Formats: sequence, structure tokens, C-alpha cells
Amino acid sequence: MASQNPDNYQLSATEPNVTTEEALKSQLMTLNMGPQHPATHGVLRVEILTDSEVVAKAIPHLGYLHRCMEKHCENLDYRGIIPFVDRLDYLAAMNMELGYALTVEKMAGTEVPRRAQLIRVLVSELQRIASHLMAFGTYAIDLGAFSPFLYAFDEREKILRLFEEISGARLLYNYIWLGGVWNDISEQQLERISEFCDHFEGEVDKYNNLVTHNKIFKDRTCNVGTLTAEDCFAYGATGPVLRGSGVDWDLRKVDPYCGYEEFDFDVPLGAGEEGTIGDCWNRYYVRMKEMKESVKIIRQVLDKIEDGPIMGKVSKVLKLPKGEVYVRTECPRGELGIHLVSEENGKKPYRMKVKSPCFTHTSMLPFMAPGQMIADFVATIGSIDIVLGEVDR
Repeated sequence: MASQNPDNYQLSATEPNVTTEEALKSQLMTLNMGPQHPATHGVLRVEILTDSEVVAKAIPHLGYLHRCMEKHCENLDYRGIIPFVDRLDYLAAMNMELGYALTVEKMAGTEVPRRAQLIRVLVSELQRIASHLMAFGTYAIDLGAFSPFLYAFDEREKILRLFEEISGARLLYNYIWLGGVWNDISEQQLERISEFCDHFEGEVDKYNNLVTHNKIFKDRTCNVGTLTAEDCFAYGATGPVLRGSGVDWDLRKVDPYCGYEEFDFDVPLGAGEEGTIGDCWNRYYVRMKEMKESVKIIRQVLDKIEDGPIMGKVSKVLKLPKGEVYVRTECPRGELGIHLVSEENGKKPYRMKVKSPCFTHTSMLPFMAPGQMIADFVATIGSIDIVLGEVDR
């Protein structure tokens, strides 16, 4: 629905002390983009005030997917919380589980066997690829191209089939358990992962030829929605949004966990190869490059993996000491932070708070929107790659 702004509708340039410019600004039209609009990537409602095709103001309205997850966790034992964190970023559930498991294990002092550590890295990087494939495919649809979506889902399906084999589920896995992983990976599955890596690198090159360096795509994304490094620091941006603005910050490098310090990989940055550093194109291209870096990590895991247990020693009834801990991990959409507060010998958290990168990036939309065309604002929303399950929690 659309309507003229009722508050200032009476203004007219014929009235005293009202300029023509002020009168025109008073005639802004209010549009609701979402919560059913496909370009908002979930049930996000953005109220936009437009001056013809130009966005004057954007106001995100959240809460359409709110499930009170953090409060629920206060009434669940530590193991029972894992399916709830799955549902935060449901397109990167393995990464969500890993962040939570590391938090509890740090508080409990649990040691995770090496094979389990390597399997965790393996599934996390496969999940990163699957997540970026979804971002690539849906972003192409946002901008009017349908074929890339089919290519992306074809490759993503191969990863989901593997996850289904090892966990029994295709989207929400409950696979990374406290102390290790639920199920081992067979040699045959490891061979198929290696074959996937050999095949997939060529697919990324195909995507780049089809979309990344396509003139129409570049016209829609270059020099659009530009964020400087200072803008990112001011709003707390992380992940590909931050790295797209040229900031070299990846927790797997600067604050490694799960043995990431053993692996040799690069941190892709926005370099202004096309457009401006920090624009939609550079944020998108960082994700495309990250998929190849994830393949590089997976190959190293396959070389290092060795026989051994997949679960450490964890009591059946887990009780944590009194205290608090904060752990952050590098997820496909940015830094996931989990702050856990426990009571003495408590079987469930006293408090648990999740810092969501998607929530942070959604808060940047009012800053990025003014002055953009409506079509450019669609490209901007897609470029920050949000998932509303993580925003609303």
C-alpha cells in the first residue's frame, strides 16, 4: 500500500516561509517493502519513504519471526539448546552449532578429540559454501537473473545430501554435539567430498563468467550501497560486509579456533577491481572468492584427518561452574557471538545472549538507503545477505 505523508501534507509553496523544495519533500510517499516481499530475504518489513523513485528514508521493522529463543534457552539443559541454535541462521546451521558448542566447552573445560575437531572444520566450511551458494543464487534473482539460482541449488544439493547422510537432516542438523560430533564420516564420504572440491572450483569460475563479470550485473551493483571502512566500524559490521570494504579481519585468522591456525588460506577483501571498495559488487565478490578458499581448507582437512574418537568425555548430566563466557566464531554472514552465564552446578544457562551479525547489518539499512533508487535499494539489501531467523531469534 502507498499513501502520502499525512503529517506534512498541508504544506504548500504558496504558504509563507515554505520553499518549493520543502513543499516537494513534504509529498513523500510511504511504501511497505515486505514482510512478504521476496527481495527482503525473509519476513523483513522495510518502510520506505520515497520521492518518486528515490528512497528518502528507510525504517526496518523486525519481529515477524521472533521465537524468544534466548529466553527458551534458560529452561533447557545445555544439550537441549543445540536444536534451538540450529534455527538461528538456518542456512548455516553447522556454523551456529559450532559457535554454541565451543562456548559450553570453554566453560566446562572439555577437550575435543582431533578427529572431531577436523570433522567440525570440514562440515563448517562445506556449510559456508552452501550458504554462499544460496546468497549467490538469490542475489541473481533479486537482480533479474534466474539461471544462476538453478546452478547454485544444483551444487548446494550435493552438500545437503552429504549432511543428510551424516546427520539425518537436510537443514537443521543437531550434528555438532558438546564434546565432538554425533556421527562419524566414512572413507567413501570423504572421497566424495574430495571429488566435489575438484568439480566445484570450475563451477565457481563458470559463475564468475556468467554473473560476476556480466556488464548488466556490474551496472546494477558497482558503486551502489557503498560503505567505507569507517562506516563499517561505526555500525559494527563483520564478515563479508566488513571485508568487502577492504578490512582484513577474519576470526579464523586473527583469533583462530578449532585448529584453524593449522590451515593455509587467504582472506578475500574488496579491492575495487570493479566499482568502488565497499559497494554491492565487492561484498558479493568476497563471497565468491571465499568459496574457493573454503575448498582450499577442506582439501587440507582431508589430508590431515586421522582415525580416532569423535566424542570427548562429557558427563551425561552436564553441570557447569558459576561464571560467564563469551565466544565468537566466523560464520558465513559475519561474527556470531554467544555470551553464556551459568550458575554453580547449574544444568541450564542462567542467561544466554546471541550477538547476531545479521541484526547488526540490518541496522545499517537506514544509513545506506537515502538517495538510492528503489531498485538499487533491493540490490543493497541482497548484498548484506541477511537471514531473519538470526535477526529476530
